[in-house]
Amino acid sequence: MPTHPQELLSIRPGSRHDIEEINAIYNRFIVEAPVTFDVVPFTIAQRTAWFAQFAEHGPHRLRVAERDSHMVGFACSSEFRHKQAYETSVETTIYLDPEACGRGIGTRLYSDLFRSIESEDLHRAYAGITLPNAASIALHQRFDFRAIGTFDEVGRKFGRYWSVQWYEKQLA
Repeated sequence: MPTHPQELLSIRPGSRHDIEEINAIYNRFIVEAPVTFDVVPFTIAQRTAWFAQFAEHGPHRLRVAERDSHMVGFACSSEFRHKQAYETSVETTIYLDPEACGRGIGTRLYSDLFRSIESEDLHRAYAGITLPNAASIALHQRFDFRAIGTFDEVGRKFGRYWSVQWYEKQLA
């Protein structure tokens, strides 16, 4: 019998069946936190369109973490910029249910995501982190991301301006 809650965790590729739970996790951050600059919650139709970018093979992957058949987070690699010369770069992101934070789930999710893309023709991964966010910075640094610059007060949400620090990870 597992003695640590993390032992009950499973990580797998995301599927269309996960769209509602992904949407619930992400939409919570839209209305409660500045970590995403989206300001209007996603509809299921919008989330379904977003999901279409992911595949089992290729550089754009989606991983979900479940504990006791309940989704507790997701991580993905997606298109960095929509120009062909950027195709060897991806943007990574991770969102956890706030109750799942601090349990090593983010580390396990990112480990699985990076393993899933290691054989792809990728050169760099990028992540933008709204400041302040010590936990996200620590997670990204754990995966050898390094700070490369800050967009000062680039977004306005909840009546104030927020800065985004950009991180880069060498993949190949």
